[in-house]
Amino acid sequence: MTQKLILASNNAGKLKEFNELLSTVGFEVHAQGEYDVPEAEEPYFTFVENALTKARHASRLTGLPALADDSGVCVNALGGAPGVFSARFAGEPKSDARNNEKLIADLAAHDDKSAYYYCVLVFVRHADDPQPVIADGRWNGVIVPEARGAGGFGYDPHFFIPELGKCTAELAPEEKNRLSHRGQALRALVDKLK
Repeated sequence: MTQKLILASNNAGKLKEFNELLSTVGFEVHAQGEYDVPEAEEPYFTFVENALTKARHASRLTGLPALADDSGVCVNALGGAPGVFSARFAGEPKSDARNNEKLIADLAAHDDKSAYYYCVLVFVRHADDPQPVIADGRWNGVIVPEARGAGGFGYDPHFFIPELGKCTAELAPEEKNRLSHRGQALRALVDKLK
């Protein structure tokens, strides 16, 4: 028997990826938009607090278990920035191109270009769940100034994986999902839910 689970997102790629893995532990994942759930505010300075807020919001408005993620790129020379502000690093409106331009400009004066993608997933059984299930993943790389590849989104054209000799925007979606911070977190979550 499968149980409905609300994803606190309307991202079709995330929905597909989460459905594939969570179906193995009895969940059928639905985007929050199917239930007219508006996006939650993300007022916190940590990934886990933002993800927990989004999961509780989706669960409260649907009465169903919910899953949320919060993720971003953290650059060591910039003290972990853009971090939780990755999507709006260059301000409103959201723009991948402007975010990448700002990141490259801010990093130009630094020798250390190391960075990592980080993702936190939070699963709540109900809106007031006192024991949310939390899993995370981290994917190390280096920020390069020249964009490479046409796939992915966000900072992927500038996020270089030395072991692969490629930026994440150059990876096939299946390979990226297998290796990524989000893929790692999702597999860890599935293990915890088993």
